[in-house]
Amino acid sequence: MGQEYLIANLPIIDLSSPDRISTPAILRQACIEVGFFYIVNHGVDKALYERLFEESKKFFSLPEEEKMKLERKKEFSGYTALYSEKLDTSLNTIGDPKESFYIGPLHDEIYTLNRWPSEELVPNWRPTVEAYHRQVLSAGKSLLSLLALALNLDENFFENVGALDPPMPFLRLLHYPEGDPSCHNDEVLGASAHSDYGMITLLATDGVPGLQVCREKDRQPQIWENVPHVEGAIIVNIGDMTERWTNGLFR
Repeated sequence: MGQEYLIANLPIIDLSSPDRISTPAILRQACIEVGFFYIVNHGVDKALYERLFEESKKFFSLPEEEKMKLERKKEFSGYTALYSEKLDTSLNTIGDPKESFYIGPLHDEIYTLNRWPSEELVPNWRPTVEAYHRQVLSAGKSLLSLLALALNLDENFFENVGALDPPMPFLRLLHYPEGDPSCHNDEVLGASAHSDYGMITLLATDGVPGLQVCREKDRQPQIWENVPHVEGAIIVNIGDMTERWTNGLFR
């Protein structure tokens, strides 16, 4: 008998809402209870959103030798191959069956070492990724104002204390290949159990299921809930940094 999973009931936060009382209150409750929620009216153009997934698929469809030319080593940007990462080191596996590509901040001279695939192979890849990078950063800044209000702070708190001076956003494209025989092993997951180390993560999805959340990681057995795709919404989760900043209040 296969394991059954619950469906996570997560709130949808409207970033365009003028209500600066109930919206932060809903956000606060979500961050205290589970650390996951959706955002809508985030300002990311739908057509650009769709092009990003198209360009991502084009890159991951390239021959392995082409992708390995951009292998992520000491740099913060570049390609990571299948099985090269293992987020849950307690698992007795060779690594997570996923591949990814990191793009660092676009504004900072320190990160001018961003690596880009050949324009001959994927001519629209870089402009699409850069445009999305900028739009989702703008959405993140709007979200931080609500996050400050949810903490009973001034809505410009994070900006005033220099938390965004400069912002340090990383865009990460992810691919979970189909048909990998190792994925039939219950201990092998596309991205094994983990929490994100930054402040917040904005996760764009294309309708393919797989994301799950565990509210009580120390409870045994753990209860995992499916996080369904919501058309037009971006999934947000609180990272380790925010949990630490709030002394464990936000999870």
